[in-house]
Amino acid sequence: MTSSPTQGIKTVLHPVSDLAKAKKVYAALLGVAPVADDSYYVGFEAAGQHIGLVPGGGPQGLTSPLAYWHVADIEAKIAEVTAAGGTLTEAAHDVGGGRLVATVTDPDGNALGLLQDQ
Repeated sequence: MTSSPTQGIKTVLHPVSDLAKAKKVYAALLGVAPVADDSYYVGFEAAGQHIGLVPGGGPQGLTSPLAYWHVADIEAKIAEVTAAGGTLTEAAHDVGGGRLVATVTDPDGNALGLLQDQ
């Protein structure tokens, strides 16, 4: 089986109900100030990972944290994962700056985020 390897989990989004309160907690936990700080998203860079806070679950409707596997070719990885039995739940789309994201689920319904930086 030929597949393209992932580059690991480098991004995790967390749905939050109160962005201001959550921002304080994550800043204390990570020991750094946010690199992105908007009303719709707060993001931190710490130890080679990006931790994002999404108020109300954001447009994805997140109800729990979602880990994003970084990949070199998102469409190829979607094809590989769906051929293996996964289900595409959010098609690849640009979220700004050339960053593509998609979501698939495993056979048990666990969400798996995919992320490609161009």
